Amino acid sequence: MASNSTWTAKQNKLFENALATYDKDTPDRFHNLAKAVGGKTVEEVKRHYEMLVQDINHIESGKVPLPNYSSNGNSNKEYQYMHEEQRMKYLKLQ
Repeated sequence: MASNSTWTAKQNKLFENALATYDKDTPDRFHNLAKAVGGKTVEEVKRHYEMLVQDINHIESGKVPLPNYSSNGNSNKEYQYMHEEQRMKYLKLQ
């Protein structure tokens, strides 16, 4: 199945959710991820995952500064907490 390399916000969300379901020990992991996302090949999903791992490694090594969120209530704190929680979930999947 051919498709372009652009990922929509919906496909990224489906990818994130699928990563939480199919960990590194799941047989045919990337096939399952591609099926969950829809419209992407196994190779495209592998590349997307590798880019995600690279991004996480750069963030963890301090090569990419985290955004400076303004403090205007709990919403930012909740967002930062969820961001950290998701980031840790991805790190466990490596």
